[in-house]
Amino acid sequence: MELKRTNTSTLGRWWWTVDRYSLIALGLLVALGAIMSVAASPSVAVRIGFEPLYFVKRQMVFLALCSAVMFGVSLLNAVHIRRLAVLGFLGSVILLMLLPLIGFENKGATRWLSFAGMSIQPSEFMKPCFAVVMAWVFSEGLKKVSFPGFRIGIALYALVIFLLIIQPDFGMAVTVSVVWMAQIFMAGLPFFWLILMGVGAIVAVFGAYTFLDHVRDRIDRFLDPSSGDNYQVAKSLEAFQNGGILGQGPGEGRVKQSLPDSHTDFVFAVAGEEFGAILCLIIIALFACVVLRGFYRVWRERDLFVLLSVVGLLTQFGIQAVINMGVAVNLLPAKGMTLPFLSYGGSSLLAIAIGMGMVLALTRLRYGYVEERGKA
Repeated sequence: MELKRTNTSTLGRWWWTVDRYSLIALGLLVALGAIMSVAASPSVAVRIGFEPLYFVKRQMVFLALCSAVMFGVSLLNAVHIRRLAVLGFLGSVILLMLLPLIGFENKGATRWLSFAGMSIQPSEFMKPCFAVVMAWVFSEGLKKVSFPGFRIGIALYALVIFLLIIQPDFGMAVTVSVVWMAQIFMAGLPFFWLILMGVGAIVAVFGAYTFLDHVRDRIDRFLDPSSGDNYQVAKSLEAFQNGGILGQGPGEGRVKQSLPDSHTDFVFAVAGEEFGAILCLIIIALFACVVLRGFYRVWRERDLFVLLSVVGLLTQFGIQAVINMGVAVNLLPAKGMTLPFLSYGGSSLLAIAIGMGMVLALTRLRYGYVEERGKA
């Protein structure tokens, strides 16, 4: 079907208002996710007793589903995005509350629920919904003097952090905190409170290091690799060294044979060994394109809800990518955080698809506002 500018169908309006640069970048990340699944997953599947294409087949289904979800969410308007976020946030909070009762433990943390043979991590779905709900609360508080937006935002933030800490999931708590601070800063919180929050963040990190053994262990191993098991990070660095500029070639990587999380937390290392620094730089550029294009599309936005939502969602997306790649090259302490669209995973992929669908929807050109944002 030819989509002319005069086409007033839902699909036609979507095509002429969506940011195509972001759309192309996201599409390329999904395609790279399929390629990296074939490159990194078979060795892991064989090592744990599955048939070689076990994870590949599942990942292809996840990628197809996340593409459909991202497209479907991008068709919504701002009101529908807000409603979706509120429902998603309430559902995620309820599931987080139920985790201590019906969740199962893995690697010392209770973060997952088992449903229909699949593992679901409620905190992944909470992230994008939390960002949009906070944007709504803060924007309403600034529009209506009688609405206690900042107080509600602080209360909901405290509830979410509490539910994450008891799992425990300190990394997710840090990500949510950074997103929340970025949004509250954009909303115009007085500078005194920003300083107070910064001091609170430092105290929280020190407390986590003091009282949470796994946090202290990861930070100690990062600062002094000889102080504990640093096997995966050492193997990841070896993969980048082997790959050099052009890589060993598709399927020729050797480090993935002995890297336990090569298909999830360290998929970036597999990309570095088999395809070299060039592909790694392309991946970084694609993530940067999504984040920077999104910020560019809203830099003159007059709707505070849209502005705060996009800032929160893109900050979240960028931080997750930076943390994963930073861990892979030993610039950050180890943290079990996936690389958006490239790492294997169901909950993470679908949650990221929802968040990026929201960004595509909220950054679409709106009638009567084209002259303010240009035709970019």
